[in-house]
Amino acid sequence: MKLVQINATCGAGSTGKICVAVSKELAGAGIENHILYSSGTSDYPLGICYMEPLEIKFQALRSRVFGNYGFNSRRATKRLLDHLDRLQPDVIHLHNMHGHNCDLEMLLEYIRERKIKLFWTFHDCWVFTGYCPHFAMVGCSNWKTACGDCPQRRTYSWFFDRSRQLQARKKAALADQDLTIITPSRWLADLVKESFLGDYPVKVLHNGIDLAVFRPRESDFRQKHGLEDKFIVLGVAFGWGPRKGLDVFLDLANRLDDRFQIVLVGTDDAVDRQLPANILSVHRTQNQQELAELYTAADVFVIPTREDNFPTVNLESLACGTPVITFDTGGSPESLDETCGIVVPQNDVDAMEEAIRRVCLEKPFSPEACRKRAEEFDQERSFAQYLDLYRREL
Repeated sequence: MKLVQINATCGAGSTGKICVAVSKELAGAGIENHILYSSGTSDYPLGICYMEPLEIKFQALRSRVFGNYGFNSRRATKRLLDHLDRLQPDVIHLHNMHGHNCDLEMLLEYIRERKIKLFWTFHDCWVFTGYCPHFAMVGCSNWKTACGDCPQRRTYSWFFDRSRQLQARKKAALADQDLTIITPSRWLADLVKESFLGDYPVKVLHNGIDLAVFRPRESDFRQKHGLEDKFIVLGVAFGWGPRKGLDVFLDLANRLDDRFQIVLVGTDDAVDRQLPANILSVHRTQNQQELAELYTAADVFVIPTREDNFPTVNLESLACGTPVITFDTGGSPESLDETCGIVVPQNDVDAMEEAIRRVCLEKPFSPEACRKRAEEFDQERSFAQYLDLYRREL
């Protein structure tokens, strides 16, 4: 078996890290494999970049002008297909294909004509909609029948709403493929079954984390910020805004008394200007050990996300011994059970405040129980499932 993964990144971001983890699993089993990617740089020896940064910016501009998101980048796609001709894979595994990195019709026609086995991990809902990776916040269900009159169109095109046309083109391009769909959450698997892809097999493979990195760690964070006698309420996100629940933390800052300290990680200067004085801001860091120290220092991790698939931040917090409170959003509750966290109704800030007080004051969840739950998502076990799936399906 020879396998090629295709993704926007290699080793960077959540999908890029997943690709490398799967690649290492394959290499360890003696299976020849490569990662074809379009964005950023990587020193991973099995990664091959097929686009230049300026190309991606130009294709993003074309998508905004013409509204044909996902069906540009023909020259880059030809380059991608040239690499596939050279590598001659038996299996192709797609990940994030909506980074202006591919003409989907060209790629899928190539795969169909050569009868290559196709796996596709859906990290969001984009494959079965016209434009949208997520649609929960706008309450749209057009994707179940036919997209059109897209409520989020201006996010993707300045002039045209081609959502119905693009969804139909995706459906046609995916017809008659030897396709197995992978989702990181049961929630997303259920959505796939309601879409035009409902007849394809869907396998749920939860993402995993590195338990050697994310584990209880000592730090001087409390002492440095004078928080020795405070309950730390931690939030971690990259791209703070309504989707990640920034407004919920602003509300909680007015509700929680001075026994509590909200700490937000992944902020920037623009976010800082929105924060009240009683929220501590920690700008984005790529240092995972430092992040593990913050998780460990916290009394509770709060994730008021409104659109999410299977957020690994939940697992990271649990691995560091810190319980999680989440909105009942997407696949976020799937990482929790009764031993390690609380799920509250989406947008119910009263319930979230009550849960925070309970976790901090009553201590119903032990660090040991949280860590035990996280061990079920050990990345070595999680990514070994990909290899098992490849072998079963081929």
